[in-house]
Amino acid sequence: MSGGASLLQAGEYLPQSVTFKGVDKFQRVVALAQAQNWAALPMGARVAQFGQALRGTKYVGWTLEIDDFIESPSANFMGLDCWTFFEISLGLARMIGKKQSAYTPSDLLRQIEETRYRGGVCHGHYLDRIHYLDEWFTDNAARGNIRNVTRDVGPVVRLTGRGNDEMSLNPKLYRYLRANPALVPAMRQIEARLEQVPFHFIPKEQVAGCEGKIQSGDVIGIVTNRPHVYCSHVGLALRSGDGACHFMHASATYKKVVVDKTIHEYLGSVKSHAGIVVGRPR
Repeated sequence: MSGGASLLQAGEYLPQSVTFKGVDKFQRVVALAQAQNWAALPMGARVAQFGQALRGTKYVGWTLEIDDFIESPSANFMGLDCWTFFEISLGLARMIGKKQSAYTPSDLLRQIEETRYRGGVCHGHYLDRIHYLDEWFTDNAARGNIRNVTRDVGPVVRLTGRGNDEMSLNPKLYRYLRANPALVPAMRQIEARLEQVPFHFIPKEQVAGCEGKIQSGDVIGIVTNRPHVYCSHVGLALRSGDGACHFMHASATYKKVVVDKTIHEYLGSVKSHAGIVVGRPR
Protein backbone atom coordinates (compact mmCIF):
# COMPACT_ATOMS: atom_id res chain seq x y z
CA MET A 1 0.00 0.00 0.00
CA SER A 2 1.25 3.48 -0.78
CA GLY A 3 2.03 5.84 2.06
CA GLY A 4 -0.19 8.47 0.44
CA ALA A 5 -2.79 9.89 2.81
CA SER A 6 -5.55 9.35 0.24
CA LEU A 7 -4.99 5.58 0.45
CA LEU A 8 -4.96 5.28 4.22
CA GLN A 9 -7.21 2.52 5.55
CA ALA A 10 -9.95 3.00 8.12
CA GLY A 11 -8.36 3.63 11.49
CA GLU A 12 -4.99 4.62 9.99
CA TYR A 13 -4.19 8.30 10.43
CA LEU A 14 -0.53 8.33 9.42
CA PRO A 15 1.20 6.80 6.36
CA GLN A 16 2.62 3.31 6.74
CA SER A 17 6.11 4.66 6.10
CA VAL A 18 5.70 6.01 9.66
CA THR A 19 3.46 3.39 11.27
CA PHE A 20 4.82 0.08 9.95
CA LYS A 21 8.49 -0.85 10.21
CA GLY A 22 9.95 -4.15 9.05
CA VAL A 23 7.54 -5.21 6.30
CA ASP A 24 9.98 -7.89 5.08
CA LYS A 25 10.12 -9.48 8.52
CA PHE A 26 6.33 -9.32 8.81
CA GLN A 27 6.04 -11.14 5.49
CA ARG A 28 8.57 -13.81 6.53
CA VAL A 29 6.76 -14.52 9.80
CA VAL A 30 3.38 -14.69 8.08
CA ALA A 31 4.75 -17.00 5.35
CA LEU A 32 6.07 -19.34 8.05
CA ALA A 33 2.70 -19.32 9.80
CA GLN A 34 0.92 -20.14 6.55
CA ALA A 35 3.38 -22.89 5.59
CA GLN A 36 2.98 -24.54 9.00
CA ASN A 37 -0.77 -23.87 9.26
CA TRP A 38 -0.63 -22.05 12.59
CA ALA A 39 -4.22 -20.94 11.97
CA ALA A 40 -5.30 -24.47 12.91
CA LEU A 41 -3.74 -24.17 16.39
CA PRO A 42 -5.78 -23.22 19.46
CA MET A 43 -5.64 -19.48 20.02
CA GLY A 44 -3.16 -19.53 22.91
CA ALA A 45 -0.76 -21.87 21.11
CA ARG A 46 -1.01 -19.63 18.05
CA VAL A 47 -0.09 -16.53 20.07
CA ALA A 48 2.86 -18.41 21.57
CA GLN A 49 4.07 -19.51 18.12
CA PHE A 50 4.15 -15.93 16.90
CA GLY A 51 5.89 -14.88 20.11
CA GLN A 52 8.59 -17.46 19.49
CA ALA A 53 8.91 -16.29 15.87
CA LEU A 54 9.83 -12.85 17.24
CA ARG A 55 12.56 -14.17 19.56
CA GLY A 56 15.82 -12.29 19.18
CA THR A 57 14.12 -9.08 17.97
CA LYS A 58 15.94 -6.08 19.43
CA TYR A 59 14.46 -4.38 22.48
CA VAL A 60 13.57 -0.76 21.68
CA GLY A 61 11.66 1.41 24.12
CA TRP A 62 8.99 3.98 23.29
CA THR A 63 8.10 2.37 19.94
CA LEU A 64 4.48 3.46 20.41
CA GLU A 65 5.44 7.15 20.37
CA ILE A 66 5.56 7.77 16.60
CA ASP A 67 4.34 11.36 16.24
CA ASP A 68 3.90 14.55 18.26
CA PHE A 69 0.20 15.01 17.59
CA ILE A 70 -1.49 12.27 15.55
CA GLU A 71 -2.21 8.83 16.98
CA SER A 72 -2.39 5.85 14.63
CA PRO A 73 -2.12 2.05 14.95
CA SER A 74 1.49 1.02 14.42
CA ALA A 75 3.80 -2.00 14.39
CA ASN A 76 7.59 -2.15 14.44
CA PHE A 77 9.14 -5.53 13.65
CA MET A 78 12.65 -4.07 13.91
CA GLY A 79 12.36 -3.20 17.60
CA LEU A 80 9.90 -4.23 20.30
CA ASP A 81 9.17 -3.22 23.86
CA CYS A 82 7.23 -5.37 26.30
CA TRP A 83 3.83 -3.99 25.26
CA THR A 84 4.36 -4.15 21.51
CA PHE A 85 5.82 -7.67 21.74
CA PHE A 86 2.76 -9.24 23.31
CA GLU A 87 0.40 -7.05 21.32
CA ILE A 88 1.91 -7.87 17.91
CA SER A 89 2.03 -11.59 18.79
CA LEU A 90 -1.66 -11.44 19.67
CA GLY A 91 -2.49 -9.34 16.61
CA LEU A 92 -0.75 -11.76 14.26
CA ALA A 93 -2.58 -14.69 15.86
CA ARG A 94 -5.92 -12.94 15.45
CA MET A 95 -5.09 -11.91 11.88
CA ILE A 96 -4.05 -15.37 10.70
CA GLY A 97 -7.31 -16.76 12.07
CA LYS A 98 -9.14 -14.87 9.31
CA LYS A 99 -8.62 -17.09 6.27
CA GLN A 100 -7.12 -15.12 3.37
CA SER A 101 -4.75 -15.98 0.54
CA ALA A 102 -2.45 -13.11 1.53
CA TYR A 103 -2.05 -10.68 4.43
CA THR A 104 -0.97 -7.05 4.35
CA PRO A 105 0.35 -4.62 6.98
CA SER A 106 -3.13 -3.07 7.06
CA ASP A 107 -4.57 -6.43 8.14
CA LEU A 108 -2.28 -6.47 11.17
CA LEU A 109 -2.82 -2.79 11.93
CA ARG A 110 -6.57 -3.40 12.09
CA GLN A 111 -5.99 -6.12 14.69
CA ILE A 112 -3.65 -3.81 16.61
CA GLU A 113 -6.36 -1.13 16.56
CA GLU A 114 -8.89 -3.62 17.92
CA THR A 115 -6.86 -4.34 21.07
CA ARG A 116 -4.77 -1.18 21.58
CA TYR A 117 -7.58 1.36 21.61
CA ARG A 118 -10.48 1.83 23.97
CA GLY A 119 -13.50 0.17 22.44
CA GLY A 120 -11.34 -1.08 19.56
CA VAL A 121 -11.37 2.21 17.64
CA CYS A 122 -8.68 4.81 17.01
CA HIS A 123 -9.94 8.28 16.06
CA GLY A 124 -6.44 9.71 15.66
CA HIS A 125 -6.22 11.03 19.23
CA TYR A 126 -3.56 10.03 21.79
CA LEU A 127 -6.11 9.50 24.52
CA ASP A 128 -7.95 6.92 22.38
CA ARG A 129 -5.10 4.57 23.24
CA ILE A 130 -5.19 2.34 26.31
CA HIS A 131 -2.08 3.35 28.22
CA TYR A 132 -2.33 1.23 31.38
CA LEU A 133 -2.26 -2.57 31.37
CA ASP A 134 -5.00 -2.84 33.97
CA GLU A 135 -7.35 -0.99 31.61
CA TRP A 136 -6.15 -3.12 28.68
CA PHE A 137 -7.27 -6.23 30.58
CA THR A 138 -10.64 -4.72 31.54
CA ASP A 139 -11.44 -3.25 28.13
CA ASN A 140 -10.38 -6.27 26.09
CA ALA A 141 -12.10 -8.71 28.44
CA ALA A 142 -15.34 -6.71 28.19
CA ARG A 143 -15.18 -6.96 24.39
CA GLY A 144 -14.36 -10.68 24.36
CA ASN A 145 -10.79 -10.41 23.05
CA ILE A 146 -9.40 -12.06 26.17
CA ARG A 147 -10.72 -13.68 29.32
CA ASN A 148 -9.27 -12.47 32.61
CA VAL A 149 -8.48 -15.84 34.19
CA THR A 150 -6.48 -14.46 37.14
CA ARG A 151 -9.00 -15.73 39.70
CA ASP A 152 -9.20 -19.12 37.96
CA VAL A 153 -5.44 -19.54 38.06
CA GLY A 154 -4.72 -18.78 41.70
CA PRO A 155 -5.64 -16.99 44.93
CA VAL A 156 -5.90 -13.25 44.51
CA VAL A 157 -5.54 -10.19 46.68
CA ARG A 158 -6.82 -6.70 46.00
CA LEU A 159 -4.33 -3.94 45.38
CA THR A 160 -5.04 -1.01 47.71
CA GLY A 161 -3.50 2.22 48.87
CA ARG A 162 -1.86 3.22 45.62
CA GLY A 163 -2.55 5.71 42.85
CA ASN A 164 -2.45 4.88 39.14
CA ASP A 165 -1.13 8.21 37.90
CA GLU A 166 2.39 7.65 36.56
CA MET A 167 1.74 9.38 33.23
CA SER A 168 0.12 12.58 34.49
CA LEU A 169 2.88 12.90 37.10
CA ASN A 170 5.63 12.49 34.49
CA PRO A 171 4.26 13.95 31.23
CA LYS A 172 7.70 14.99 29.98
CA LEU A 173 8.57 11.29 29.56
CA TYR A 174 5.83 10.84 26.94
CA ARG A 175 6.29 12.39 23.53
CA TYR A 176 2.63 13.24 22.91
CA LEU A 177 2.08 14.68 26.39
CA ARG A 178 5.31 16.66 26.14
CA ALA A 179 4.14 18.18 22.84
CA ASN A 180 0.55 18.65 24.04
CA PRO A 181 0.52 19.59 27.74
CA ALA A 182 -3.18 20.42 27.47
CA LEU A 183 -3.81 16.64 27.34
CA VAL A 184 -2.45 16.07 30.83
CA PRO A 185 -5.64 17.01 32.76
CA ALA A 186 -7.68 14.67 30.55
CA MET A 187 -5.12 11.93 31.13
CA ARG A 188 -5.47 12.50 34.87
CA GLN A 189 -9.25 12.08 34.54
CA ILE A 190 -8.71 8.71 32.84
CA GLU A 191 -6.32 7.67 35.60
CA ALA A 192 -8.79 8.72 38.30
CA ARG A 193 -11.45 6.56 36.67
CA LEU A 194 -9.08 3.59 36.57
CA GLU A 195 -8.28 4.07 40.25
CA GLN A 196 -11.95 3.37 41.03
CA VAL A 197 -11.86 -0.05 39.35
CA PRO A 198 -11.03 -2.89 41.78
CA PHE A 199 -7.77 -4.56 40.79
CA HIS A 200 -6.91 -8.09 41.96
CA PHE A 201 -3.73 -10.06 41.36
CA ILE A 202 -1.96 -13.28 42.36
CA PRO A 203 0.84 -12.50 44.85
CA LYS A 204 4.24 -13.70 43.68
CA GLU A 205 4.66 -16.12 46.56
CA GLN A 206 1.54 -17.96 45.34
CA VAL A 207 2.55 -18.23 41.67
CA ALA A 208 4.74 -21.34 41.87
CA GLY A 209 1.84 -23.31 43.32
CA CYS A 210 -0.62 -22.35 40.59
CA GLU A 211 1.69 -22.04 37.57
CA GLY A 212 0.35 -25.35 36.24
CA LYS A 213 -2.94 -23.62 35.42
CA ILE A 214 -1.28 -21.08 33.13
CA GLN A 215 -1.34 -21.90 29.41
CA SER A 216 1.01 -21.05 26.54
CA GLY A 217 0.00 -17.75 25.00
CA ASP A 218 -1.57 -16.34 28.17
CA VAL A 219 -0.81 -12.65 28.63
CA ILE A 220 1.12 -12.24 31.89
CA GLY A 221 0.97 -8.79 33.43
CA ILE A 222 3.64 -8.14 36.04
CA VAL A 223 2.21 -6.28 39.03
CA THR A 224 4.67 -3.99 40.80
CA ASN A 225 5.26 -2.65 44.30
CA ARG A 226 6.34 0.68 42.80
CA PRO A 227 4.10 3.68 43.53
CA HIS A 228 1.84 5.37 40.97
CA VAL A 229 1.25 2.35 38.68
CA TYR A 230 -0.23 -1.13 39.05
CA CYS A 231 1.68 -3.04 36.34
CA SER A 232 5.27 -2.43 35.30
CA HIS A 233 5.86 -5.12 32.65
CA VAL A 234 4.08 -7.67 30.47
CA GLY A 235 4.86 -10.76 28.44
CA LEU A 236 3.53 -14.14 27.37
CA ALA A 237 3.52 -17.55 29.00
CA LEU A 238 5.32 -20.36 27.19
CA ARG A 239 5.01 -23.93 28.43
CA SER A 240 8.08 -25.97 27.53
CA GLY A 241 8.33 -29.66 26.68
CA ASP A 242 9.17 -30.54 30.28
CA GLY A 243 6.01 -28.85 31.50
CA ALA A 244 7.67 -25.76 32.98
CA CYS A 245 5.94 -22.45 32.28
CA HIS A 246 8.38 -19.76 31.17
CA PHE A 247 8.05 -15.99 30.80
CA MET A 248 8.59 -14.83 27.20
CA HIS A 249 9.06 -11.09 26.85
CA ALA A 250 10.89 -8.18 25.27
CA SER A 251 13.55 -7.66 27.91
CA ALA A 252 15.37 -4.41 28.58
CA THR A 253 17.94 -6.47 30.52
CA TYR A 254 18.75 -8.85 27.66
CA LYS A 255 18.03 -6.12 25.08
CA LYS A 256 15.91 -8.49 22.95
CA VAL A 257 12.90 -10.81 22.98
CA VAL A 258 13.76 -13.87 25.08
CA VAL A 259 12.27 -16.95 26.69
CA ASP A 260 13.25 -16.26 30.29
CA LYS A 261 13.06 -18.17 33.57
CA THR A 262 9.85 -19.80 34.74
CA ILE A 263 7.27 -17.18 35.69
CA HIS A 264 7.70 -17.64 39.45
CA GLU A 265 11.49 -17.59 39.15
CA TYR A 266 11.30 -14.40 37.08
CA LEU A 267 9.08 -12.77 39.69
CA GLY A 268 11.49 -13.79 42.44
CA SER A 269 14.45 -12.28 40.61
CA VAL A 270 13.16 -8.69 40.89
CA LYS A 271 12.39 -7.28 44.33
CA SER A 272 9.77 -4.80 43.10
CA HIS A 273 7.66 -7.48 41.38
CA ALA A 274 4.53 -8.11 43.46
CA GLY A 275 2.67 -10.72 41.41
CA ILE A 276 0.77 -11.31 38.18
CA VAL A 277 -2.51 -10.97 36.36
CA VAL A 278 -3.35 -13.48 33.61
CA GLY A 279 -5.34 -12.87 30.41
CA ARG A 280 -6.28 -15.71 28.08
CA PRO A 281 -6.66 -14.78 24.38
CA ARG A 282 -9.96 -15.74 22.80
